[in-house]
Amino acid sequence: MKVLILGYGKMGKMIERLALQRGHSIGGRIDRVEDWQTFNGDCDVAIDFSQPSVVKDNIKRCFAANLPVVIGTTGWTKDYEEISRYCLENGKAMLYSSNFSIGVFLFNRISVMAAGILAPHKQYLPKLNETHHIHKLDKPSGTAITLAENLVSWYPNLEINSVREGEVFGIHEISYTSPCDIISIRHEATSREGFALGAVVAAEFILGKTGVFTMNDII
Repeated sequence: MKVLILGYGKMGKMIERLALQRGHSIGGRIDRVEDWQTFNGDCDVAIDFSQPSVVKDNIKRCFAANLPVVIGTTGWTKDYEEISRYCLENGKAMLYSSNFSIGVFLFNRISVMAAGILAPHKQYLPKLNETHHIHKLDKPSGTAITLAENLVSWYPNLEINSVREGEVFGIHEISYTSPCDIISIRHEATSREGFALGAVVAAEFILGKTGVFTMNDII
């Protein structure tokens, strides 16, 4: 498949490398709005790791070019419902995930199981902590929001503590504290490669499909 990369920063460059390793080609790179003027439409799928402010326009441009699009950019979800409806009404394809790491997906599943076990024991009070590099624009992270949303039926007021420091790839930890002890589950990313590989796999999955998809449809 021929990939259009939207956002040619660290993630965009890693996606390019992994896509090439998997036998795909790069049909274009859009890093600024002006770059759309030179895009000839000769691609099969787009992967967006750009900026929250341009995601909505990027998606609509992809739909206009009949390109399915995989979105890994976070911080734009106020427009998600609108874009999802537009996608379905116009027979297009999109897949959004706040995190494409397989490990994070499994961590999410484990966190739901743990919440179901611990919720009846009212002495344990939960807290969600997330830490990312200083360049990350959204706060809390999209992954932390997804984790909290999945636990809302047990803990509607779950506290999220966000830290931005150094070059941390991503740490998410849910701890349950009682007067006597602490139970915690934690996921720490040690590189960006897991995120990039997941996005390329998502692009392979969505090719030729129509509809709105998530990582649940892949795993």
